[in-house]
This record gives sequence, C-alpha cells and structure tokens, in this order.
Amino acid sequence: MALLENKVAFVSGGGSGIGRAVAEAYAREGAKVVVSDINVEHGEETVKMIKDKGGEAFFVKGDSSSANDNKHMVEVTVSKYGRLDIACNNAGMGGPAKPTGEYDPEAWDKVIGLNLNGVFYACRYQLEQMEKNGGGSIVNIASIHGQVAAPLSPAYTASKHAVVGLTKNIAVEYAQKNIRCNAVGPGYIETALLKDNLNKEMMQAVAAKSAMNRLGTAEEIAELVTFLSSEKSSFTTGSYIIADGGYTAV
Repeated sequence: MALLENKVAFVSGGGSGIGRAVAEAYAREGAKVVVSDINVEHGEETVKMIKDKGGEAFFVKGDSSSANDNKHMVEVTVSKYGRLDIACNNAGMGGPAKPTGEYDPEAWDKVIGLNLNGVFYACRYQLEQMEKNGGGSIVNIASIHGQVAAPLSPAYTASKHAVVGLTKNIAVEYAQKNIRCNAVGPGYIETALLKDNLNKEMMQAVAAKSAMNRLGTAEEIAELVTFLSSEKSSFTTGSYIIADGGYTAV
C-alpha cells in the first residue's frame, strides 16, 4: 500500500521547484493532491504532469500571502474532496540583497508577508479543518536559514527562524488532537530560482558550501517531506529537520 493512500494533500507554491517535487511525490504515494500557485500556467503544468503519470490532482490559484486566499484554498479542497489530511506550506521568496541598515521597509513587509504571515494564514485554516477531520499532518518549508544567518537577507532569515518557532508552537498545541506539525530546512537546492540568478561559477561556489560539495535536488527534499507527511513519522512532531548536504554541520 502506498504511503499516502486515500489521503488529501495540499501544496502551496506547487508550480515549480520543491513544491512541484512534493506534489509529484504525494501523488506517487497515492494522495489526491491540490496544487496551489500564484502562477496559473506553472500550477496547471504540475497537475498535468501528475495526471499524465496516473495520479489525481487539481489546481487552485492562490496568493499565499493573503489570509482570504488561504481560507479559500482550504474551502475549495474540502468542497472537492471532503477533507484535508496533509499540507505542505512551501510558497516563499528570497527578497532583495541588502544589509539590514539599508533594507527597504516595503521589501521587508513583502518577504515577511509571504514567508511568515502566509505560513501562519495557511496553518490557521488548515488546522481548523484538520480538527474536523480528527487529525492531519502539516509540513512547513523553512530553510537552513531558520538556524543560521543569510548575510544581506535579514527579512528572509527572520522569516525562516519565525517559521521554525511557529511550527514548534503548533506541534505542542495540537499534539493531543492527532495533528502533527514539522518544518524542513533545505540547504541550497538546484532549482530554477538558482539557475536563473547564478552563473556556473557562482553555482559551483554555492555547492562548495556543503560538505557533500554539491547542490541538493528538489526530489531529495520531497522525499523527506513525504516521510514527515506520512504515518511512518507518527511520533515526530515539532521537529525542524535540516537537509543541506552538511552545510550547517561545519
């Protein structure tokens, strides 16, 4: 039996990168997958990829930084499938590169609005529904910068540290309601975001920061997320699990 057979799963930022890999992994393990993204073309492409492999999925457009959109995404999921068992809150952004003393307040608000507020809004409505279900599992995508600094990215670092704290709070509050909540801290992952912004030499320099001397793949992160979403990790909650090739071990 597949790990997520008969489960209903939601993925934000599912149109590309880690989000797409998670959505595909969920579907491969038997879940019905709701893919959300602000980019309709990318989100629908993920759904098509899942369906082409025999999986079940549908797309809902949503701005993860909006409380109303997060509420709507849960409502659409329940309207379609009757419940919500699993959620991976992945949507996020890096923001501009500036030292803290020069960081534009509007840029700060935008990063915090998506990376932190958006995760809270998502959890707020997902938890409400999971209580009705009688249980569930939430995985919030943080970063290695939920633990260590990312110089010139104060908003990103602050938001990811906060996601880890929020995750722990949720885990403790809902532990006896059969709802688990964990965070994953990816290191530097080979996604379009890196490829579009870094040249070959810069990519090599980033890869060299990890003990493995390589970038991770979105699929490697998705396997960890899938494990945390499944009953294989039934005694794991409030954890912040780093997958970074040894970056933070040194």
